[in-house]
Amino acid sequence: MSIEVFKRTEKKYLLTEMQYLNLMKKIEDKLNKDTFYKSTICNIYYDTDDYDLISYSLEKPIYKEKIRLRSYGVPNKEDTVFLEIKKKYKGVVGKRRVNIKLQEFYDYIETGKYPECNKQIMEEIDYCFKYYNLKPVLFLGYDRLSYYDKKNKSFRITFDKNIRSREEDLNLELGDCGNLYFTDKTYIMEVKTLDALPLWFTNILSALNIFPTSFSKYGSIYKRKSIEVK
Repeated sequence: MSIEVFKRTEKKYLLTEMQYLNLMKKIEDKLNKDTFYKSTICNIYYDTDDYDLISYSLEKPIYKEKIRLRSYGVPNKEDTVFLEIKKKYKGVVGKRRVNIKLQEFYDYIETGKYPECNKQIMEEIDYCFKYYNLKPVLFLGYDRLSYYDKKNKSFRITFDKNIRSREEDLNLELGDCGNLYFTDKTYIMEVKTLDALPLWFTNILSALNIFPTSFSKYGSIYKRKSIEVK
């Protein structure tokens, strides 16, 4: 099985539909569509009973981490999914993941038996599950468009829309339905790079008055839930 380890900087931007359309007019000819250009991403986030991981993350510490199970589209139990630990240290994002069958993940949760994957990464993930006593707390899905720079494949741009979540039926195979977070056609643009942002891109953003923001999909849903509970 293939193993993927990522380390990069990420910036996020909240765009109205008009901002998105205006931006695409200016940058589309500089980008290629990714191999999986259009996808629906499904995630199950794992946390403690008191949501310790996400509440700590929202305090903006130097170091933070998240654990999630991800699929591209709604899987069946024999499909490949990605078990990930995502860390952020001083603004640099590191992601370590193993790709396994969904049934293998359920077997691991039930019996503790490791799936056939990279043992070092699996041990790191397993430590988090046991140390924090993690459980599934949220399904989070969205529809994504993915591009990369024609001259620099390490510079990637994604646009996420239709962000939706649910707190029940926390299994990936049970569908991608959920409550919409935004009531309008808001896009979340994520810019991911190993280096500095290209000058042509920053100039276009400046001309369109598009600025980075701090936005966590899981964190924003958690904050809204906390306000409603109060």
